[in-house]
This record gives sequence, C-alpha cells and structure tokens, in this order.
Amino acid sequence: MTNQERQEEIIRIVSLRGQVSIQDLSSRLGVSEVTLRKDLSFLEASGLLVRTRGGAMAATKKELIRPLEQRRTEQKEAKIRIAQKAREFIREGDTIFLDSGSTTQELALHIKDMSLRLVTNSIDVLIALQDAPEVLVFALGGNFRKDAGSFIGPQTLEVLKSFNIDTCFIGTTGFSSDGYFSSQNIYESDTKKQAIARSKRRIILADSSKYGSEAFSVFASVKDIHIIISDSELANTCDVSRFPCEVILA
Repeated sequence: MTNQERQEEIIRIVSLRGQVSIQDLSSRLGVSEVTLRKDLSFLEASGLLVRTRGGAMAATKKELIRPLEQRRTEQKEAKIRIAQKAREFIREGDTIFLDSGSTTQELALHIKDMSLRLVTNSIDVLIALQDAPEVLVFALGGNFRKDAGSFIGPQTLEVLKSFNIDTCFIGTTGFSSDGYFSSQNIYESDTKKQAIARSKRRIILADSSKYGSEAFSVFASVKDIHIIISDSELANTCDVSRFPCEVILA
C-alpha cells in the first residue's frame, strides 16, 4: 500500500466511524503508530480530519460535499440578487472580508469598480478581483482545500487575527430552524468564527434553500450576526421576524 493509498484508507475509516484511535488504525492497516501519526498530521494540515488525543475524528461529512461547479450554479438568480443587495452595505474605502463560497464570489463580481481593502481566503474571490484596479486584496494563506476553493488552517487564522474589518460577508452551508449557521468542515467554521470576531458588522449571505438544514460544524447563531441577506422565498419557509438580527430579503 502506497502512502496515498494508506491515507485515503484512513480518511475512509474516519469518515465511516466518525472517530478512531491510532491503535485501531495500526491494527487495521498493519503499519506502525509512528507512521500513522505522520499520516494524521499530514491529513489534518490538509483539512481532511482533526487530530484528537490518541487518534482522529472527521473534519467533514463526506455526504455533504458537492462538486464546486454544482454549488456555483444552484440558486444562481437568488445569489445574484443577494449579492446586489449586499453591495449596498459596502462603502468606498471600507475594509471587508469575503468568505469562500458561491454567493460571496458573486458579490466579488459586483464590487470590482469600488475602492476597497478586501481580505479573503477564497481563490474564486481572488480570481474574480484580479482585474479590479482599486480593490486592494489581502489573500490569507494556509492549507488549500481543493473541494471548497479555500485556504484554511492555523496559518489562515493567525493572519486573520491581524486585520480590523469593517464588514464581513459570510456564507453558510446550513441555516437551522433554531437559528444556527453551520459549515461542512470544522476548519472552514474556524475561519468564519475568526472573521466574525474581527468584524464590526457581521452579515450572513444565505439563499433560502439553506434554511432548515444542518451541516457538520456550527460557527455562529443569529445572536452573533447583525444582518442576514436572503431571497424572498425565505419568508415563505419561516417567520423572519422572530430572529434577533435584521433580515433583508432580496
């Protein structure tokens, strides 16, 4: 078994069981615990699992992962309207954070003519703004998560701590009926939490299809957010007046 094959098998086992010990992996795979510790460190750095004392746990629920191109085309018209509305909350000269995700990528396309400082962990946002003459972009480094097009991990969080952000625009995979926002990956959630903590104004961008669903890792509740921007269909699925934050329907 090659290193890649062994690491893929580790991911498969962790995904199926949720959590596993190094001793169990050593017994199953027939390799030393020293080798497995190196594998787990590599996989953790890649955002594929989380090290625990004596083992590892899943960082992502595999069944939640959908191809990036598929996510870009889902609810496309709603995402455009949400992005147009979100632009109204950005002023010339602001420092903003754009999260990774298809809706924040759409917002990036709507601010190319503005004069801004922008912080992001999204490669799609970087590409969208590469020809924006007056948008000064600060790219957060870290471990590149290919299935999300984002940079994550300890390095990402450490750099993000150094910014004072006027407004953050955060995407979400899940928006539960009891008002919690969640992401499919623990490390993605950590980045969102850090961006929220560093921002004066906190805005969630979520089309109505996200409501009523729960992803793997919670990163905020409606009490942590100032504004939710969604599409008009959200009013047909829930009573938006019960949330403590402002809800704007595009």
